[in-house]
Amino acid sequence: MSSDWKKTFKEYAEALLIALILAFFIRSFVVQAFKIPSGSMLETLQIGDHLLVNKFLYGVKLPFVNKTVIPVSEPEVQDIIVFKYPEDPSKDFIKRVIGTPGDTIEIRDKQVWRNGKKLTEPYARHTSNHINDNDFPMQQWPPHSYAPVLRDNLGRIQVPEDKYFVMGDNRDESYDSRFWGYVDEKDVVGKAWRIYWSWKGLTEIRWTRIGDYVGE
Repeated sequence: MSSDWKKTFKEYAEALLIALILAFFIRSFVVQAFKIPSGSMLETLQIGDHLLVNKFLYGVKLPFVNKTVIPVSEPEVQDIIVFKYPEDPSKDFIKRVIGTPGDTIEIRDKQVWRNGKKLTEPYARHTSNHINDNDFPMQQWPPHSYAPVLRDNLGRIQVPEDKYFVMGDNRDESYDSRFWGYVDEKDVVGKAWRIYWSWKGLTEIRWTRIGDYVGE
């Protein structure tokens, strides 16, 4: 092996190593890609939307242990966040923050009340007029797998410290905090930021959605 070839090989190897380190750093601390797999956030987010998630906004966390070492800000009501699904942390979910630590949340016939005031939610979608009038007594919430399904009514609860109450915008077809409880602060991955790609398949690319900011 010639010295020139060795030098070239070394330069490429160093460049590849640096690129891998940068990619790991960016994915761990700055931004991460996420794909919308279901319709729980319709119409805000479509199946097939590909998002960039801002991980730095909510602080720098140590990889693998999810411990915040540099606080930056905290999720706010109506932020759309990606988080580790509490019942299976290997899966990432995306929902909208409805309640932050200390907030009281109540749902009356599909309408959400926060701290005694009805939320204005232009993003919320309801596909059914039927009201499920079952309600969980507070001592039975968060619900368990053996509890009856709750969707449209929830007695007043208070969000604990370091927890978040989240819901999908497609309210009648979203599996969210109404069914499995709170999101822990340490499991929040980041805030949905921009759509970098959107399609239903090779034959239907949603060009007008590409580059859109994922806001309210």
